[in-house]
Amino acid sequence: TAEFQYVDLASLKSIRQFVQKFKDRGLPLHVLVNNAGVMLVPERKTEDGFELHFGLNYLGHFLLTNLLLDTLKKSGTADSCARIVTVSSATHYGGVITMDDLQGRLCYCSHGAYSQSKLALVLFTYCLQQRLTSGGFHVTANAVDPGMVNTDLYQNLCSPAQLAKRPVAWLLFRTPAEGASTSIYAAASSEMEGVGGCYLYNGRRTQSSDISYNEDLQVKLWKQSCALVGLEDEGLRVD
Repeated sequence: TAEFQYVDLASLKSIRQFVQKFKDRGLPLHVLVNNAGVMLVPERKTEDGFELHFGLNYLGHFLLTNLLLDTLKKSGTADSCARIVTVSSATHYGGVITMDDLQGRLCYCSHGAYSQSKLALVLFTYCLQQRLTSGGFHVTANAVDPGMVNTDLYQNLCSPAQLAKRPVAWLLFRTPAEGASTSIYAAASSEMEGVGGCYLYNGRRTQSSDISYNEDLQVKLWKQSCALVGLEDEGLRVD
C-alpha cells in the first residue's frame, strides 16, 4: 500500500517537520527519489527567501537528503544498499554555478536559474557519493535524466512555445511512465546494486557536463548549501 505524507520542498520548516514525523514512525528507508521541481517560473522566492528554482529544486532536496542520511545508512546492507536517486535534466549541460550569486539577484533569468538548479543536483550527487564511499556506508547516490516528459512542468513556457509544443508533444515527448523508467531503473535494478556516482539517461550511464566533475566546485557548493539551510557541521558528516 502507498501512504501520503505532506512536505513542501520550498519550505525548510516543512522539510524538517516531515523528516521528524517520518523518523518518529521508526521505519527503514531503502529508496529516496528526489523528484520535486519547478521550471521556468517568473522570479519568485521561497518562504525562506531563496530564489524558487534554487530553493525548491536543489536546496530542498539537499536538506531532505541530509536529514534522512542516518536512516538510509542504517537501512542499507552489504547485500542491499539503500539508494538515493536524484532527478536532474539535460539542461544541466548549459548550467553555470555562480557561487557569489546563487540566487540570481544580479540578473535573473528563468532558464539560467533552472539549469543552475539541475547542475547543482548533479554536483551534489557526486559529492554525496564520495562522502558515502569514504565512510564505507551501504548507500548509493545517482542522478538521472528523464528526458522530455509531457507534464505540467512546461506550463510556464511562453504562449508561442506552448502552441508549438502541443502538436509535437505526442511525438517528441515521453509519457510520465516512460519518463519515470530511468528513475525506477536506478532505484530497483539489480544492475545498479552497489553502484553510485553515476549520471543515467535511457537506463545507461552517461557522461554529465565537464563542470559537474569539478571536485573543488562540488565541495564549495556543499559547504555553502549547508550554511544556507542551517546544517552547519551536521551536513558535512557522514559518520
